[in-house]
Amino acid sequence: MKAKYIIMSIFGAVALTSCANYLDAEYKGGTQSNSQVQTTVGAIPERINAAVSGMYSKLGTPYTYFGTSAGRDDDLGYTTITLSLDLNSGDMVNIVSGYDWFSVALEYSDRTPNYANPRARSGLLYNVIYSANEVLASIDSTTTDPELKAKMGQAKAMRAFCYLNMVPYFQFKYVGHENAPTVPIMADEKTELDPLNNERAPMSKMYEYIMSDLDDAIKLLDGYTRGNKGVINQQVAYGIRARANLYMEKWADAAADAAKAMAGYTPYDAQEIMTPGFYSADDHNWIWALLIPASTAGDNAATWPSQIGSFSGSGYVAYAGIYRQINSLLYAKIPDSDVRKNWWLNEQKYSPNLEGLVWTDEAKNIKYKGQEIVDAVIADVKVAMPAYSNVKFGQRAGIGSAYNEGDWCLMRAEEMILIQAEATAKAGDLAAGKAILEGFVQGYRDPAFQSKAGDVDKFSDEVWMQRRIELWGEGFAMADKMRLEKNIVRYHEGDQNTNVPPTYQFNIAANDPWLLMRFTQTELNGNAAVVQNEGGQQPNQGDGGSLKDGVTD
Repeated sequence: MKAKYIIMSIFGAVALTSCANYLDAEYKGGTQSNSQVQTTVGAIPERINAAVSGMYSKLGTPYTYFGTSAGRDDDLGYTTITLSLDLNSGDMVNIVSGYDWFSVALEYSDRTPNYANPRARSGLLYNVIYSANEVLASIDSTTTDPELKAKMGQAKAMRAFCYLNMVPYFQFKYVGHENAPTVPIMADEKTELDPLNNERAPMSKMYEYIMSDLDDAIKLLDGYTRGNKGVINQQVAYGIRARANLYMEKWADAAADAAKAMAGYTPYDAQEIMTPGFYSADDHNWIWALLIPASTAGDNAATWPSQIGSFSGSGYVAYAGIYRQINSLLYAKIPDSDVRKNWWLNEQKYSPNLEGLVWTDEAKNIKYKGQEIVDAVIADVKVAMPAYSNVKFGQRAGIGSAYNEGDWCLMRAEEMILIQAEATAKAGDLAAGKAILEGFVQGYRDPAFQSKAGDVDKFSDEVWMQRRIELWGEGFAMADKMRLEKNIVRYHEGDQNTNVPPTYQFNIAANDPWLLMRFTQTELNGNAAVVQNEGGQQPNQGDGGSLKDGVTD
């Protein structure tokens, strides 16, 4: 057995008793080179450069939150958050395994305040906010220097991005909960707050803060040309604001921002998604990405190819059989004419996307080709793949490589198109929304697709279905279910064909307070003003069997 896998995932759920600053508001270093996050450095003080670098690097560096010495292979950076959320959503499942660091998300014990997973999911984002605040505090807000203005814009957009990755999970949807508490706003370059007595910001105040940052960012980034897609530019800021407007149900604004964000970008065509991919920021549809070079990823187990993809020669998924699968309920609703159905093995464990691929057993010098990869067993590397395993995500170093290389997509054109379609219809023009959706799906994914919705509610579900397919595994599923007030449906009562293990067979009502994330114990101990989310209880096998979501029924 490989030494790196000896620590079982039960460690992923244990309480953390070490001391920690409230909200983890401490920048702990770990930066990429300046050339990776800026075009030029000029005469900008090194402190600002380091803080800007830190904003980006903490999101994509293995072991960035708990530190290398902790040896936590669930410490992936931002993809710790996205994977946890998708496993919460019910659209992603896997076997019950003692090696699964993310089992807490599947069993919904990640609402326990002294567990590591919820601490990382908020603490990492507050670390990044701290770096953004440091950037803004170091620059005169009245500067006319274009480079400094661009850095301010990046910091404001990043700060808004981080809050947007917490608010939808600590509180229910915006509309109807405008006065409900969200998360604390960290003291920033303009506001002094007592970190020991800092209340949770009401929803309306939080979104006012987020939108102010994004409005400023869009102005500050006007005319700025970035060096690579790992850096926020004006179009990225528009994309983040499109998401915020979507959450706030400001439909016309969401549609307009989405159009600006994706200007000049085109979706993957059908041919491009017929092999495992989603690992290169060079792809023409990627708007924003985490750039993760080989030197950063290496053969680390705390990487997304190890924990999400199915093809790592040095990772948890293939080694322990924790293949991230699509829920068979959702898979069954994907038409056979849709090219995306091949992103997962079917019930016979077949996908044409494996054709032409080779996985080599280096120890035995055996080459497994195409469909042979599915049932191939390679000692200390890979076990057989079950039905519905994803083959959506590849890796830059190739199938079976021990180097877990791959950039991570934070925003792409397809997401913006789907925002535009939904928001256009909900803003009052159903026909135009349907035309946008049909143009995308028919042109790039399923030529047989036709919207059958006769009203906005039905159309909303059509778009949601497309989002569940298109963005599967990329971290959007749970936010959608929260904003659309959809039940978490993993299984249908009496259905014996489900691929959800019995332990994880439960459904959760859309208004169940257990859906809300909890503040970690260190935060409660450090800030007397934080009031914990309460109510509900961890679900048990068989709970909510009669619940439906209106799409996979």
